[in-house]
Amino acid sequence: MHVNADFSRRAVVAADQYQWVASPQSGIERVMLDRLGGETARATSIVRYASASSFPQHWHPGGEEILVLSGTFSEGNQHYPAGWYLRNPPGSSHQPFSDGGAIIFVKLGQMSPGDDRSVRIDTCNPSCWERRSGREVCPLFADASEQTVLVRLDPDEPLLTNAIDTAEMLVLTGELCGELWSDGRQYVRGSWLRLPAGEYPDLVAGPHGATLYLKMGHLTGLTTGG
Repeated sequence: MHVNADFSRRAVVAADQYQWVASPQSGIERVMLDRLGGETARATSIVRYASASSFPQHWHPGGEEILVLSGTFSEGNQHYPAGWYLRNPPGSSHQPFSDGGAIIFVKLGQMSPGDDRSVRIDTCNPSCWERRSGREVCPLFADASEQTVLVRLDPDEPLLTNAIDTAEMLVLTGELCGELWSDGRQYVRGSWLRLPAGEYPDLVAGPHGATLYLKMGHLTGLTTGG
């Protein structure tokens, strides 16, 4: 299965364009943002757990990255409410579930084979945030091929002030405004954007500011899934 599989092109899924698709597990649905492959895939998704839903124990050969958007996501005896960021490295396994329901942002099969770091960050903790170049940033992960952060923008503040190699973002609060499709759309909470190399000076926070998940550099050299 190929969904938004040409990484040389812009891809946008606005919050009002979600198409929920049932997963193989009862009570768990997903919105496929990009995907290469079947159930074992390189994939970026929004996943929704109904109350008392779960996956069986399974492995992630290419690793898994999670940002909890709402509810509480659980692994074993560890429970992660909204705002928690998790990285499970390649070769890890888990049996995820949610007692009360949850919505999570998930990236599967996109980590370097040598990445062995398990990461757990509570982005709601003020001590996890810092000032960088005049804006508030919560660092999540960085290596030679990617930089992943949460970033808070003031009203009307530009997001990308220089040319980028690649970027991917998910709007968490507020709005991001731009003309990627020449329609002047506002990308509200839940909107996902993936951008190839270039300049994007027209992407600015809306009148109430914005908070975004932002990953940069990870798609350099990746052009198409066929």
